[in-house]
Amino acid sequence: MLVDSHCHLNYKGLIEDQVNVLERSRAAGVDLMLNIATRESEWDAVLDTAIREPDVWATVGIHPHEADEHPHVDTAKLVERAAHPRVVGIGETGLDYYYDHSDRERQQRSFRAHIAACRQTGLPLIVHTRDAEDDTLAIMREEMEQGAYSGVIHCFTASGAFADSAMALGFYISISGIVTFKSAKDLQETAARLPLDRLLIETDSPFLAPVPHRGKPCEPAYVADTARFLAALRGESVEQLAAATSANFRALFSKVA
Repeated sequence: MLVDSHCHLNYKGLIEDQVNVLERSRAAGVDLMLNIATRESEWDAVLDTAIREPDVWATVGIHPHEADEHPHVDTAKLVERAAHPRVVGIGETGLDYYYDHSDRERQQRSFRAHIAACRQTGLPLIVHTRDAEDDTLAIMREEMEQGAYSGVIHCFTASGAFADSAMALGFYISISGIVTFKSAKDLQETAARLPLDRLLIETDSPFLAPVPHRGKPCEPAYVADTARFLAALRGESVEQLAAATSANFRALFSKVA
């Protein structure tokens, strides 16, 4: 069985057909899905899906693109909402200097507030980072000195050196359908050598559909295609990869148990 460790079931492209999306995912062997929040206005809907569907779990968080619009979402608010039994993670959060949709200092403050919420709740952090490796790693290291926390670098596209540094802090690395793209040679080299006990897989649906679904809205069922590609890349069986990544998910997101 497979786990999609990062999807957006309430986004346009999936929400219109969510019942059938979930049925196709289950038919593809996906037995757990983590439905990720990116702005406060969607927290209730993301959680409602997790309450309704026993194989779907939820997070609370503010995407770095949304940091300017959410100065009021502090550690206390995150901790309060994370108390719900179906909320198993904090995020996604992090830094995105590629688009710079929010002020960088506000992104950094929001990132640190999420980390503090992780420390208080014991829940793992879901980190988004793009064109911000140095600052992301610096904040993660500084905050780790204030107290340990766990987490995952989602939809990993950063350098191999960044992966090594994140894993040295105890983080997991999550690989999306990008790894199947012909242009993703550097990512493929990194993914091929990641320790199996630090690996997760995801779709980030409805974005980034893997080969052979390019051009379509992505959905959690497609994590099976990423798993097949990744297993072949690493010289492992699909069954071995699925078992390990599912066990890793349950180890990190221990509230699921």
